[in-house]
Amino acid sequence: MFRKTIFWILSTSLLLAILGCNKLTTEKYDQLIIGMNYDEVISLLGKADGCGGAIGIKNCTWNDEEKYIKVSFAGDKVVVFFGHGLQRG
Repeated sequence: MFRKTIFWILSTSLLLAILGCNKLTTEKYDQLIIGMNYDEVISLLGKADGCGGAIGIKNCTWNDEEKYIKVSFAGDKVVVFFGHGLQRG
């Protein structure tokens, strides 16, 4: 009985994590605004999967298989962003 309960809890938690953690949706993309600071973007999309840059420009990417959101920051502010393969969340 105890094993079944643990299995049910873990299965439910995993399912909720998979369904609830889709950070790459059109709804979240639509909330991005030129001029947002880096911390605001992180609170919206979560930790970036990768960042790099030079000469005061930071480029960060959030990717999930075939979809992504890319954001460029200058002076800690969003200057441009684009996405590909996003779906309604």
